[in-house]
Amino acid sequence: MDINQVVATNLKRIRDEKHVTLDQLAKSSGVSKGMLSQIEKGSTNPTINTLWKICTGLDIPYTLLMEQPAARFTIVKKDEAIYQSANDGHYRLYDYFQSMPHRNFEMFQVELDHGDSYTSIGHSHESEEYLMVLEGQLTLRVHDEDLVVDADDAISFDPMGKHVYTNSGDGVLKVMLINFYPTK
Repeated sequence: MDINQVVATNLKRIRDEKHVTLDQLAKSSGVSKGMLSQIEKGSTNPTINTLWKICTGLDIPYTLLMEQPAARFTIVKKDEAIYQSANDGHYRLYDYFQSMPHRNFEMFQVELDHGDSYTSIGHSHESEEYLMVLEGQLTLRVHDEDLVVDADDAISFDPMGKHVYTNSGDGVLKVMLINFYPTK
């Protein structure tokens, strides 16, 4: 995308989010209303100093005006997911989505071979774990309880302490796992 269009789109969006009119921004930034209008239309190539003035007037970081629009969708193929294994390869973890400043969760697919178990030492304070069994049967040991979760069923729990995943079904256990980190 053309940088002038990126700036135009971001300036209009930020101004709308902050409920700032062109007149108000012209006064706070020292950039004329006409110039601001041209920038928002993408019909001019503003100087770096002009953009700095606008950012100062909006009280935002300079790079916020240059931020490329987020993708409308993201497809992650299994062979592109970040892969890790444990227990001599009997426990496999595919990391599809990582936690980021704009995303307070991570999403994995877990595979556990027949008859095997995996012990997690626990996660950070105030996180939540959500599991959905896609194939097989999971026995989850959490808080000194054994809970059985069958295919197409889901469970959520506080993952702070040690918890154990056991494949108690036939074949490979496949689970979708989401770790959620509530914002404060």
